[in-house]
Amino acid sequence: FQLQASGGGLVQPGGSLRLSCAASGFRFDNYAIAWLRQVPGKEREGVSMISKSGGSIFYLDSVKGRFTISRDNAKNTVYLQMNSLKSEDTAVYYCATDRTLEGIIREFGLRTVGMMGQLDYDYWGQGTLVTVSS
Repeated sequence: FQLQASGGGLVQPGGSLRLSCAASGFRFDNYAIAWLRQVPGKEREGVSMISKSGGSIFYLDSVKGRFTISRDNAKNTVYLQMNSLKSEDTAVYYCATDRTLEGIIREFGLRTVGMMGQLDYDYWGQGTLVTVSS
């Protein structure tokens, strides 16, 4: 399993970035994928998750309406379009997956939102730094 996150950078408040998570080494279209973020000294946050088909999507409340997750199973890639960025979005962003995610989505539905940051993900990308600053 390999996940490669990219697309981070420095952007001014109100700006946009698109993160990509390219996957290889596993059957990508069988796995839900999550985006998480981490600020040193703070708890990890689950930002968004998309089911294997793309039919179920979840967002952290603070990014709803600003971030959009999508996937292209033909390209083995998940995207996170981030608009109207705020300074509080500054973090290292990771994509991650685990064999249990689809089952969690089916069992918990919308409650998955509150669980994203605490799940035990087996596979992680290397992280990409997003800095929102003027």
